[in-house]
Amino acid sequence: MTQEELDALMSGATDDIDALDDEVLEEETDTLADDLAAAGVASEEKSAKDVPEGYSDETAGQWPLPATDENKMVHQLDDVTKESEEKATEIFDIIETISGDLMDKEENLNAITDILNSNKELFTTLNEKFPDVEAFKTQLEKNEDALAQVDDITEVLQNSGDSIMSVMDIMQYQDIHRQKIERVINVMRALSKYMNTLFEGKIDDEKRVASAQHIVGDTHNDVASTDDIEALLEQFGQ
Repeated sequence: MTQEELDALMSGATDDIDALDDEVLEEETDTLADDLAAAGVASEEKSAKDVPEGYSDETAGQWPLPATDENKMVHQLDDVTKESEEKATEIFDIIETISGDLMDKEENLNAITDILNSNKELFTTLNEKFPDVEAFKTQLEKNEDALAQVDDITEVLQNSGDSIMSVMDIMQYQDIHRQKIERVINVMRALSKYMNTLFEGKIDDEKRVASAQHIVGDTHNDVASTDDIEALLEQFGQ
């Protein structure tokens, strides 16, 4: 409560108190509106400052990406070769497991084939000696059908094994691709070191004279500031 409100209360002038309250509320409202407006202007100025001159959604694809770990070319290529080799190794392990399972099943079928052939010979002999016994003839036919199915399954397993070998041969190209990428990386690194060697100087950058803001003869005053040059040097240093 202000001194004026206290004086008004002491004098019993309640109407004056209400008027003072309205006046204070109006002043606070105006102040709040001014603060919000100023904050909006500052936000717009900050956003406009963060966006490079000439940048828009249409020209976004023309601007170079920042030099971060996600955008460094050699860094990304190293990740590609590493992840590709790891995934290829996992695929080879899975293929070898499948190939081993197929070979085991093929051996099991060979054992079953031997048993069915033995049964076939037995029922063939029994059917010849006892042609009137229908059971011998029926069992002979069942064993012959089972042998035919085993042959079909064996052929499928063999074809699957051949297909897996073809897949493993194709996967060998992954290693060739990795070697090509590594060769590109080595060339890029060699060029980077060569360019850095060309731009080396005898004087440290910290000891150099600051760049002139304006040189006589310039046709315009739109020159880079010291902060811009230092930011550019720092970016190249990364």
